[in-house]
This record gives sequence, structure tokens and C-alpha cells, in this order.
Amino acid sequence: MTTLGTPLSPHATKVMLLGSGELGKEVLIALQRLGVETIAVDRYDHAPGQQVAHHARTIAMSDPAQLQALIEAEKPHLVVPEIEAIATPMLEQLEAAGVVRVIPTARAARLTMDREGIRRLAAETLGLPTSPYQFCDSLAELQAAIEGGIGYPCIVKPVMSSSGKGQSKIDGPEDVQKAWDYAMAGGRVSHGRVIVEGFIDFDYEITQLTVRALGADGQIETHFCAPIGHVQVGGDYVESWQPHPMHPVALDKARQIAKTVTDNLGGQGLFGVELFVKGEQVWFSEVSPRPHDTGLVTLCTQHQSEFELHARAILGLPVDASLRNPGASAVIYGGMEASGIVFDGVDEALRVPNTDLRLFGKPESFAKRRMGVALARAADTDSARQNAKLAASKVRPRQI
Repeated sequence: MTTLGTPLSPHATKVMLLGSGELGKEVLIALQRLGVETIAVDRYDHAPGQQVAHHARTIAMSDPAQLQALIEAEKPHLVVPEIEAIATPMLEQLEAAGVVRVIPTARAARLTMDREGIRRLAAETLGLPTSPYQFCDSLAELQAAIEGGIGYPCIVKPVMSSSGKGQSKIDGPEDVQKAWDYAMAGGRVSHGRVIVEGFIDFDYEITQLTVRALGADGQIETHFCAPIGHVQVGGDYVESWQPHPMHPVALDKARQIAKTVTDNLGGQGLFGVELFVKGEQVWFSEVSPRPHDTGLVTLCTQHQSEFELHARAILGLPVDASLRNPGASAVIYGGMEASGIVFDGVDEALRVPNTDLRLFGKPESFAKRRMGVALARAADTDSARQNAKLAASKVRPRQI
């Protein structure tokens, strides 16, 4: 039996989110609907999640001493990492000492915070199909890896980054220096290490949202959401839709891969497993032990969104991962470098049939920073994609 307390009382169930962007904000809202006391932590003040949580805290989450001091002071029941740049060895230490429970586990947070840990686990420990890859600590090593077997075209990514930052495709020798410099600028932590991957000629890529939740018998059960298709530009998601049609053999392989990697990572919660698909072939790409940006579409497609699924699973509650209707999402970018921008055209966007908006409330805009997303539901994904993009185009960020 799961017992939940009352917020701001001595018996409150307290959950701390490490990272409070747009995805964390939706998780916090889902937790609050269940009467959970929430603590939103981020590296800057007034992050989206901090605007809706019971408590807002601003620290350098990659600093072990600051992280330890905050967790010991707040005494949350659960710590939920929502970004990669966190002092995960400290989380492992606190979890081992019984101070706090980390979602899904501190080990999972450490392995997935950088591409090296999770890629070596998937390919070398679990034997899952992946693209050929090498890790490189210098421009010279990158050039040698490409010329020594990876070949062109290939993809270069920082070992630690999010939302496609620092990721680029190399078509020939003239692109190597530029790709290295871009990776160094885009990584979450500047320690000069990248992964270079051989290019897979895939038909499409999907996100397979996978939920590990307690069943009625108290044992972990794995649930799968309908596959999510998406378009990326420069490694950053710009639109997504659900469901994405798949050959039954490919869908079965995708879910086998997702279950294998999430079983190994363990714990409870929702995972975003990224996969490449060509015909009936499926390759593992990455996994995040938390809601995925492409999964914003589930706000208009599922009975329980990925955020509600995550909140329920981590609290030990039953989940329903079923699809309600087809839908799509389209990103709204800031388009400028400014603070405190305003949004024109919101009324026009919402006149597009069966649409909704999420404006994230980020205090500072960048040209390619996600400031919001348009959502559309329809009888089919093609119609939903068209309406989502139309609604997003009508929202016009403006500096006052």
C-alpha cells in the first residue's frame, strides 16, 4: 500500500527535482496533483519548474558539496535527476548511505549522464546493436578514428550534452575541425571528450517510452507507450508525433532492446529509449532515465502523459501507458537573444482546430532555445503534424 502525505505538513511526501526546465515543470505539476510536496532545483533562478513548485532552490548541481548540503538540509524522500550535469558520484554515496532514494537509481543516473557510460553498457555489456563508435580526447584522435575505420559520413557528439547541443555530421575531412570545435562549445562539461559514430542509413528514428512501475503484486512491470516519431535538426528535436507506424518485427525488437537496457538500469520510473530503424532492423542509440523532450506530444495523445507516468511510477502507483488518439508537437523557438520576451499570436494559434500550447516561462530567450511547444490531436498523425506546425508558426516571440 502506498501512503502519500499532505504538502507542507510534518507528514508530507517530499520529492526533489534536480533540473527544473520544461520537462521537470510538467513532472512537478503531475506530482502536485497527487499531493506531493515539491522542491525544484536548478542552476539559475526562476527556471520553469521553480515557478510551480512549493520550494525553489538554486545551486551548481555539478558541485558535490552543494548537492550534498541541499539534500541533507531538505531531506526529500525521493531525488529525481532531470538533467545530465549532476554530481552523480555524490548521489551514489548518499543513496548507499540510506540518506535518500534516487530515481530510478543513482547508478542509472551516473551511467546515462554521459554517452560513454550508456554506450559501453549497451554495446559491450548487453550486446545490443549500435552504430560503430569510438571515444576521442583530442582532435588528432578524432581524425585518426575516422580515418582508421569509422569513415565518412559520421556523427560527432560531446560525451555530455542535451537537446543535440554540440552534435554535428561530418561529410568529409574539411568538416572535422569545425565539428570538434562545435562539440567543445556544446558540451555540458568542457573536458574535451567526444564520441564519433559511424553513420547508420536508417529509415527513421523513434523514441520508445518505457515505464518500470510496481504491479499489484509489488513486482516491477514494464509498460510501453506507442512509438514516437520525430524530426531533428542539428540533433535537436523540432517536431514529434505519436504513434509512428512500424513493422511488427521492428516494434518487437525495439521493445526487446528497451526492456533489456531498462531492466539493467533498474529502479522505477519512465525512460526515453532512442532507436534507429531500417525495415525490420533496429539499433540502440541512447536512453534517458526520465521524460524525453519528444514525449511532450503525450500531453495530447495518451490517457496519462509521460510526466504523469513518471510521477506515478516513482511513487509506486499504477500506470496506464495506453494511447488515446494520434497527435503531434511542434517547437516554438525564442528566435532572439533577450530577457523577458512576450508572445504575440497566442489567440491565433489556439484557433487552429484541436490544438493546445505550452509556453514554458523561461526567463531568458536565445535564438534556438525552446520557449514553448504547440500540440495538436487529430484522426491521423499527418493532420496533427500539419496543425501543430501551423499553430507553432502563429506564436511570435517579441522583445519589448
